[in-house]
Amino acid sequence: MSTVTVYNNKFDKVGEEKVSVDLSTEVISTAAVHQVVKALLANRRAGTASTKNRSQVRGGGAKPFKQKGTGRARQGTSRSPLMPGGGRVFGPTPRDFSQKVNKKMMLKAIQSVLADKNNEGALIVVDDFKSDGKTKDLFATLTKKDLLPALVVANDTENKVLHAAGNLQYGKGLPVKGFSVYEAVKYKNLIIEKSALEALVGRLA
Repeated sequence: MSTVTVYNNKFDKVGEEKVSVDLSTEVISTAAVHQVVKALLANRRAGTASTKNRSQVRGGGAKPFKQKGTGRARQGTSRSPLMPGGGRVFGPTPRDFSQKVNKKMMLKAIQSVLADKNNEGALIVVDDFKSDGKTKDLFATLTKKDLLPALVVANDTENKVLHAAGNLQYGKGLPVKGFSVYEAVKYKNLIIEKSALEALVGRLA
């Protein structure tokens, strides 16, 4: 059991609540967070870079010049990597960069991020997000409370706060179903709706 600070919609402290998961410094695993972040970044890579080797370049059947008498090094094909327009030696070919992360590793990384943010005072649990969807208003409030840069996480994908946070220069909005360890590490503060935190904690229990 751990305690988190709860704030109202104006980001003023209203109290503390206990969560049914350990968020102490002892549970923080930098190795798990590192592994998950590496995998998430690797999975973003398209792996579509492609070049042609000498066997794939069209043409080159005729000998480019005679064997002797030119003073040049002998060549058997104009598609050699040594010739202009020739094939590429050891060039990139399409490949899959994706890495698999097992469930326990992912949950350990999520718990580590939550614990780290909580111990640093960067975990802002909001009782209930209410927003008109305007970035200007959200930016003004977060700037006043010195909460930027921040990742804003809401429980409902239709919550207007996600629309407002999506246009922040130093912030981002995500639904809890799309919670990303990488994005949580990237931003200094984690502003999360209380019901969204309960959903994340439910995954860890």
